[in-house]
Amino acid sequence: MHASTVFRNIKMIGYKVIEASELFEMMADQKILLVDVRNDAEVATGTIPGAMHIPLSMIPVTYEQLKTDTAVVFYCHSGIRSAQAAAYIASKDHPQVFNLHGGILAWGREGYPFEQRQA
Repeated sequence: MHASTVFRNIKMIGYKVIEASELFEMMADQKILLVDVRNDAEVATGTIPGAMHIPLSMIPVTYEQLKTDTAVVFYCHSGIRSAQAAAYIASKDHPQVFNLHGGILAWGREGYPFEQRQA
């Protein structure tokens, strides 16, 4: 059994790991707060539509703005940095925290849309 199959839907450290297809469905079905934790240069290459940009290093000082009853979904390039952000916010007792498995790379592999940030 592949590791991604094992861990895909396990709630880990207070957050749930989701696939790109699950995020796409969430975006269509409910209001979510989508947070891109990549650096400025990465964000300049394109984002998932509707995402807000908060670099990973800024999560501890901006987490108050993430206090909401709305589901919060984090993503980065491949899912590693966003897992750190998700774990941090989950440790602050946020009830609905998600991490995009595979990051924006997985989103792109599935053929989902991107948007360009305005300078």
